[in-house]
Amino acid sequence: MRVTQQMLFNRYVYNLNSSLTSLMDLNVKAQTQKDINKPSDDPTGMTRILDHRDTLRSLDQYAENISTAKGWLTSADEALMQVSTIITRAKELATQAATGTVDENNREQISYEMRSLFEQLVSLANTDFEGNSIFGGHKTDGAAYQEIMWLTTNDEDFGRNAEFTVNGSSDTTVLVQYFDRQDNTPVGGNMALDDPDLGVRYSIDGGRNWLEDGSISFIGSEGTLSLPQSGTSVSFHGVTDVKVNDFSDVSVSDGTWMWIRPSAQYLGDDDDAPPKVDSLGPGVKLIEAEASGSFLDTNVTIRIDNESDVTMNEEIHYSYSMDGGINWVTGNVASADTTSNAAVLSVANGGILTLTSAGSNTISPGQQFIIRPRTAAINLDVSSSEQVQVNSVGKDIFGGIYMDPDRVLSAGGSILTLGSLNGGRVFHGSNASNMALSIQGDDEYSMNLFEVMGNLVAFTETNNQTGVQQSLANLVKAQEHIMNSIAEIGGRENRLNVGANILEGLKLNEQTLLSSIEDADVSELMTDLAQQQIVYESVLRSTSMIMQLNLAKFI
Repeated sequence: MRVTQQMLFNRYVYNLNSSLTSLMDLNVKAQTQKDINKPSDDPTGMTRILDHRDTLRSLDQYAENISTAKGWLTSADEALMQVSTIITRAKELATQAATGTVDENNREQISYEMRSLFEQLVSLANTDFEGNSIFGGHKTDGAAYQEIMWLTTNDEDFGRNAEFTVNGSSDTTVLVQYFDRQDNTPVGGNMALDDPDLGVRYSIDGGRNWLEDGSISFIGSEGTLSLPQSGTSVSFHGVTDVKVNDFSDVSVSDGTWMWIRPSAQYLGDDDDAPPKVDSLGPGVKLIEAEASGSFLDTNVTIRIDNESDVTMNEEIHYSYSMDGGINWVTGNVASADTTSNAAVLSVANGGILTLTSAGSNTISPGQQFIIRPRTAAINLDVSSSEQVQVNSVGKDIFGGIYMDPDRVLSAGGSILTLGSLNGGRVFHGSNASNMALSIQGDDEYSMNLFEVMGNLVAFTETNNQTGVQQSLANLVKAQEHIMNSIAEIGGRENRLNVGANILEGLKLNEQTLLSSIEDADVSELMTDLAQQQIVYESVLRSTSMIMQLNLAKFI
């Protein structure tokens, strides 16, 4: 075969380009110190590199989440430590005010600082991090608490039976007494709130002076206690009895006394039980569905899988989904029993759905029950399998007065004014008094910080030594509860510290694995580069010597 000049030329050009390409590749590797810079260098290796880079990016996100979570929890920790410090100071003041060695003027002086401490506590309960309230549950865009007025009484029957709404506000505690205008009812005797002979007197300076321009009037079952110079009034939703006080002696405490004093309303949301249940499908309006037990933060959907209608005492087949119906846990069976009007279906995470007859005990295929747990937690992923809650539910820490959001929903869009009909004192059960109670010899247990502090303000401002003694004991309980909350938040902080250490180890491991695949051996790379440089220069010299392409050869 004849070897032409064109063939020689093409071969030389090919060799030059190949040598130059290899030299350039080695130069790129020398510059990046990476053995793999593009997929064509090593397709399998590049796939592994991309996987490790994805893992590193996720670890970086977890690290960022941990940093954010530390900011939230550190802010909460510091706020609660300051709360504890304020409570300690309040205990010191209350201890002074509870003794008989201080007089009315001393208690008044103490009351000024006590009210200031109360306001500081409200401010600390509204602590935010980066503009987000940390004690408001999911409601992070506003204050968790606002100052309001609430009631305390020394009359247990009145406190339990009266339904009320406090209107207006006052910078001082308003002390109210009831008496018989005709002085016919014995001291301590009962009179109805709507009795035309019932008189009202009140004091806005701690009981030094009493004003008698107050009045109480009823239209049907709705009454209004007017206290013109106090800036407040009280609406009573129903008629109840009060015990009359001495007509001529305001110091006798055998009748009903009422303190209108400060408290704080929780404005955030909660994660209280029970979850809500939405029912879908034929016939569900005749079935009552209630959820109880332990549920996660996500909704749970339960679907009836029987092939035909069954009654509640028969075997019920069902499935449940915890991701909105994407995946189902099938094959669940509620065994047949003798209860014809009720059935209990269990969900894996500890939750229970109870179905009872509300007109029908028949369960049909395809019926679905969506359980919606209340949730207030903001959780951040700190690893592929672990989350940490960064916020808190303020009412479970500080207490105060709370209106259940279901009350608002049931009002159908109407504006509700906070009162005993739609709100109540946190930590007190449904059978507890609507008002705080101050009864000599029968202390009321409470760890509700804002209620306890509100009462301390009221009792120091009205020179009530017995009331201060009672509140002092409750203040100790409230501080213990705060310290437990600090410990719980501290536990979450420790989890973050452990998680951060684990994350650093995982990150180092991934970086080591990535380096073993991606990074070049520098000494070997420099040797290869030098050799390729020699090869390239040799190709250039040999080509120029052999080809000697110039125009003179062809003339």
